[in-house]
Amino acid sequence: MRMRNWMTSCLAIVATGAFFACGPAGDAGGQGDSGMSAAEETAEAPSNPRFGVWQLESDAPPPASNIMTYEPYGDGGMKITVASTNSEGESNEWGYVTMFDGVFRPVEGREDSESAVEVIDDRTNHILNARGGEVYQVIVNVLSEDGNTINNEYRTTREDGTERISHAVYRRIE
Repeated sequence: MRMRNWMTSCLAIVATGAFFACGPAGDAGGQGDSGMSAAEETAEAPSNPRFGVWQLESDAPPPASNIMTYEPYGDGGMKITVASTNSEGESNEWGYVTMFDGVFRPVEGREDSESAVEVIDDRTNHILNARGGEVYQVIVNVLSEDGNTINNEYRTTREDGTERISHAVYRRIE
């Protein structure tokens, strides 16, 4: 399915009463519109209740783990890093940055992948994942009222066009 068509469908679903926060669409690299370095901009970024370190709740025995780190980026954005270890002890790390403006940006550590984040309300984000220019997954990312749990609903479109829905819960550890 083409990214544009998928985005249109997704936006139609959330258009009832939802709003999208817009921020500067600076690049994912060094300097934003202000001319300051990313480090300087980060120091001025307002606090986001998602900033911190989150661990996936899982019944998988060690060494399996999945740790998600959210930290300030640029002027109001966020850098997301996911570090995981599978049951055989093999580690993997990937991540991306967002300005919460729905703009797709490259995912480091995942070839030909990009992600975009849209703010739906003060506790809900939609994360759109694409490969080769095609959206294949939308994650409904909901922060709990107490700010200590993130519930993710993964809506993945398979190659045959069917949809798979799965869920994951992350608990704040820092």
